Amino acid sequence: MAVPSSSSPSPRPTLSSPQARTRRTSNGTQLPPRKPPHIAIECVSPSLDDGRWAVKRILGDSLEVSADIFKDGHDILAARLRYKAPSAADWQTAPLVFDYDSDRWTGGVALDAIGSWTFTVDAWTDRFGTWRAQLEKKIDAGQDVSLELLEGAELVDTATHRVRFGDTRRELAQWASRLKYASAAWHERAREALDLKLLALMTQHLAPDDLTSYDRELRVWVDRERARFAAWYEMFPRSQSGDASRHGTFADAERALARVAELGFDVVYLPPIHPVGVTNRKGRDNTLTAAPGDPGSPWAIGGPAGGHTAIEPQLGTIDDFDRFVAAAHRLGMEVALDYALQCSPDHPWLREHPDWFFARPDGSLKYAENPPKKYEDIYPLDFWCADRDNLWMACRDILLFWISHGVHTFRVDNPHTKPFAFWHWVIDEIHARHPEIIFLSEAFTRPKRMKHLAKLGFTQSYTYFTWRTTARELQEYLEELTQRPPREYLRPNFFANTPDILHAYLQQGGRPAFRVRLLLAGTLSPLFGLYSGFELAENVPLKPGSEEYVHSEKYEIKARDWRAPESLDRDIVRLNRIRRDNRALQLADNLTFHRSENDRILFYRKTSADVGAPNDLLMAVNLDPARAQDTMVHVPLDALRLGADTPFVVEDLLTGARYTWRGSRNYVRLDPREEPGHVLIVRR
Repeated sequence: MAVPSSSSPSPRPTLSSPQARTRRTSNGTQLPPRKPPHIAIECVSPSLDDGRWAVKRILGDSLEVSADIFKDGHDILAARLRYKAPSAADWQTAPLVFDYDSDRWTGGVALDAIGSWTFTVDAWTDRFGTWRAQLEKKIDAGQDVSLELLEGAELVDTATHRVRFGDTRRELAQWASRLKYASAAWHERAREALDLKLLALMTQHLAPDDLTSYDRELRVWVDRERARFAAWYEMFPRSQSGDASRHGTFADAERALARVAELGFDVVYLPPIHPVGVTNRKGRDNTLTAAPGDPGSPWAIGGPAGGHTAIEPQLGTIDDFDRFVAAAHRLGMEVALDYALQCSPDHPWLREHPDWFFARPDGSLKYAENPPKKYEDIYPLDFWCADRDNLWMACRDILLFWISHGVHTFRVDNPHTKPFAFWHWVIDEIHARHPEIIFLSEAFTRPKRMKHLAKLGFTQSYTYFTWRTTARELQEYLEELTQRPPREYLRPNFFANTPDILHAYLQQGGRPAFRVRLLLAGTLSPLFGLYSGFELAENVPLKPGSEEYVHSEKYEIKARDWRAPESLDRDIVRLNRIRRDNRALQLADNLTFHRSENDRILFYRKTSADVGAPNDLLMAVNLDPARAQDTMVHVPLDALRLGADTPFVVEDLLTGARYTWRGSRNYVRLDPREEPGHVLIVRR
């Protein structure tokens, strides 16, 4: 049982404690416990899987706790939130108050440190409050309360004995004396008994005699702000030379950072930067045989130059990488690295620890595959091998190495193909030393598996956003993420594309489709990302029906003309500026959908009052990239505190256009060749 605060004594035995276990007579008849608890504490929230996992919050948030607390009889109860901050030795408390409308006790505490917080709920009978309330009723009824005053004096005496010395003890003794022995009539003493000063003293010093604690301690994990709000940009350093025939270096990538910063991104994500294996190296378009000069897949990690803590020699040295990280920091960005736990046949671990891999009956090692896909250039790790402990610690030490070089964010490759137990262990190991570290789960897998990875510690998660293209699909999926239990633990990062995923919507819709998906990703979620080339609307698949890019950058060096006139740079800059200027777009659970009379136009609202004045945004997005659509949208007037016939102004933050609307039904027309949507701020 948790240690209570110093202001209250230890709780009395509960049914689960040794003193309260079932007793039996000599002939075996069961007797009730000597002192069973009579206060019930139930349905404590927030709680994830009955406290098995921590809910997630962000530094500066308020942890809002609620609970059902009740007991038999008519006594008045008191309750408190008891919590322990990260690294704190002692518990602290905050009061819970009863809300008659919800029949719940509620309270909160500001989360002012990142890391793991622990909390629970305590309740007890408010003896003095109960006595005082009954005294008031009897006085109002004109009844003699002489005996009640003596009972009150006994309660004050009890509190007096708890205070060892000082002015407070003397003051309490004087109150008890006045209640018991004052020569004044009982009704005059009764007025003193109801004095608020006495109530304050008794609230502080009368020890509960039935303090009851919730039967478990719950946890909340607090992350830094970038865990909730960020724009990610994925780029291959080897493609930053500007010449498809020359392997890029970190110096080239450093020069490219200025453009990425100007676009407004917060995180630069790099696919693996380690030595690329030669054995079974893949050629262009994933062919089985590499031609001379083909760079291979960076996910085939390991070669003569080293493994997961080494740099691909053609990129440069660790010092070059450190300079790249420092340059990103100067521009207000941070670097995210890919954490891919797999090895090429040339990885040093194959020589040093062959037992860490899967051996086949013929003695060969098993390469990775996800039928029908085959990855002949990659060997998976056997996380349950006999030398498991050393393997797991080696994987942990990879993270510690890159953290020591200024990396605080990791995109984790295919975590659903590794043991849950490993992720639970390694994330806890890292967070115990570096609670600021962010882990993005690249788990395009079944929903329950994806959610479980989020529960056991991943900070953010890739999602199914890429495959949700209709209004109904988007609304249902977003409501699941923002209004149902996943909101407590799964932070969606809406990547509009990845090196593996070029959705048919983008293939078929051309540049307007890219503008639509950009606007949706950046306004539906505070976390979104783009893979390099999105701004040029690259949309040619490897073959019909495939989501793979033709001439995929996974297998070759790309050279792009970032100055192309059809670039989406202007859209990206504008959207990222709007996101930074509007608190409503920096939160995840403030999204509501509203009626559009044309289902090709999605209409939704995000709002925030965190900074004083309301920040109310109304988004209307045309989901049809091929043609203009119009509709009547239904504005939630009550939520916006607007009268039914009161005119109000909305300003489009994308174009600066202003419209005067009246009532709930208002007209919208959107042509994807001009603007795919509105981001309307309600001006008051």
